[in-house]
Amino acid sequence: MTFRLAVLPFCLLATLPALAATRGLDVRDMAALDRVSSPVLSPDGAHVVFAKRQIDKELTKASTGLWTRNLLTRDMGPPKRLTPEGWNVNSPSYSPDGKTVYFLSGKSGTQQLYAIAASGGEPTQLTAFVLDVGSYRISPDGSRVAFSADTFADCKADFACTQKKLDATAARKASGVVYDNIFVRHWDTWADGRRSRLFVAALPAAGKTVASAVSLTDTLDGDAPSKPFGGSDEYTWSPDGATIVASLRVQPKGEPWSTNFDLYRLQADGSAAPVNLTAANPAWDTGPVFSADGKTLYYRAMKRPGFEADRFALMAMDANGGAAREIAANWDSSADGITLSADGKSVYTTAQDMGEHPLFRVDIASGKAEKLIGNGSISAFEIAGNTLAFTRNSLKSGDQLFTTSLEAGAPERAITPSAQEVLKDVAFGDFEQFNFKGWNNETVHGYVVKPYNYQPGKKYPVAFLIHGGPQGSFGNGWSYRWNPQTYAGQGYAVVMIDFHGSTGYGQAFTDAISQHWGDRPLEDLQKGWAAAQQKYSFLNGDKACALGASYGGFMVNWIAGNWNSPWKCLVNHDGVFDQRMMGYATEELWFTEWEQGGTPYAVAANYEKFNPVNHVKDWKKPMLVIHGQLDYRIPVEQGLAAFTANQRQGIESKFLYFPDENHWVLKPQNSLLWHDTVNAWLKQHIGE
Repeated sequence: MTFRLAVLPFCLLATLPALAATRGLDVRDMAALDRVSSPVLSPDGAHVVFAKRQIDKELTKASTGLWTRNLLTRDMGPPKRLTPEGWNVNSPSYSPDGKTVYFLSGKSGTQQLYAIAASGGEPTQLTAFVLDVGSYRISPDGSRVAFSADTFADCKADFACTQKKLDATAARKASGVVYDNIFVRHWDTWADGRRSRLFVAALPAAGKTVASAVSLTDTLDGDAPSKPFGGSDEYTWSPDGATIVASLRVQPKGEPWSTNFDLYRLQADGSAAPVNLTAANPAWDTGPVFSADGKTLYYRAMKRPGFEADRFALMAMDANGGAAREIAANWDSSADGITLSADGKSVYTTAQDMGEHPLFRVDIASGKAEKLIGNGSISAFEIAGNTLAFTRNSLKSGDQLFTTSLEAGAPERAITPSAQEVLKDVAFGDFEQFNFKGWNNETVHGYVVKPYNYQPGKKYPVAFLIHGGPQGSFGNGWSYRWNPQTYAGQGYAVVMIDFHGSTGYGQAFTDAISQHWGDRPLEDLQKGWAAAQQKYSFLNGDKACALGASYGGFMVNWIAGNWNSPWKCLVNHDGVFDQRMMGYATEELWFTEWEQGGTPYAVAANYEKFNPVNHVKDWKKPMLVIHGQLDYRIPVEQGLAAFTANQRQGIESKFLYFPDENHWVLKPQNSLLWHDTVNAWLKQHIGE
């Protein structure tokens, strides 16, 4: 095993020689780090392939390649590049025989499916459509591919037809568009009539590309995979290759306020109409996986329609349809996915758990869940035989690739380095989880991160981070947008509270925030801030700023009018300013309607109960407001209104506007500007 200083107890650090680390983490360090993702194992578990994103020295242009490592050798040699230099690729997978690696790339001008020998060589292009291939799954026998593409329904599998329609629209002299149904925009794009649809094609012979495909979902008015974040885990092949099961939300008139995704059985040759297998459940069904014999279909399901943060239960049903049963009804966690063990007796899945994101094994017969890998956040994993490959991140490192055996007590083998190993001159802030009694006298957890240059007896200014969601968590994980180490690296201490509504503490804890945005979480934040100061004497409560995004941004706006006394400054990123207008202007109406208990016209009082706009007269503290033009979840007018509320009252404030970003800030140089602006704001108000 590789020796890591980070795992040593704090008390031993003083006995070690002086370290080379002399500074804290800067955002440019973080931006320059390689990002590892998408581990896949060869069927025999002997090789691992993974994606690695690298960025140029100017921190402007990033590209992702595939890398491979032979797991049978015990040498310390680094992984080798598999795909050619300069290619930008994603979504690797192995062929059933392990001889070929498939992936998607935009090398030809549109994103298409490619293949490369697992031993290396030149890639071969397998599809050459005028439209992008969005996702794919190779059939169990390796002869066909199921894939998705955005098309118009009447064009079926004629991709040129879809492109002609797009070209005709672009050539129109008038730019106006008439809509007769809402959901006119979603996340960061406007609707143009296309759906993400599934197709099946035979894989071509050497030197050829796919000539034709069969359309499977053109009769279903829904996206497969779902948008904006759905992937190939939302559909699967049956073991015999005769059918595909996919998750779709078919709600043509109620899509913006529905979370009713169902599993549809599709004939792979397109010879029969789709069959809804989960019509009995009006809530979310997704993530289908067949048993090896094809007789049982496993999937994940929610119970409450309209609630996107309901618990995802592990389900099993006869593959031909019928009654479903829950596998682990007493396991109070929400499963992220399903990977079956080789013997079909267990499900492997990740789930939020007490501020971390471990890997679990769930016994199908008994429903007993066992934690296998913890100590941070597992972001992806794959199993082949007895070999497990996984990526894990923490408050001290981005994703690092490990392999191990499924045998109890097996050691972990690091395939890629940690952030600490790469940034040898950077000191990372140590962290600790703590708990206290919050709302309803219930236990609430939080994290404190020390500044990188911590010295006993000194006091440090504080960045008080408030997570979004609101059903989310700031825990033992790494983020490229809200990373506590970027504040610890500036010499600040960091406090984060997983208030009621956070995930990983049981579904009842998560449920507690709905219709209570401004009271229960605020009580937790207030009590958590007091508990942290009492427990950690190095926190300087007189020099603290509160920062948050999305729901966290709402809470900053709410704090501005209801609890502004502790703070020297505030940072509101993409936060809700007016609950009533949010209820009318956001694209996913199910979110606001569940969280507020109905529509803004039916339960108007609910929208006004915790509405920041009603407390603007009490705003006093300096506020930095940040918003992106392409944010259709919380439209930019919410940020502009918050800025206006400050400026009109003469409150010190700034507005950082991104014309090309959505709810997140993703472009490298924009991210640098974001961090520089936020850090300058903190420095101005709470010092170094």
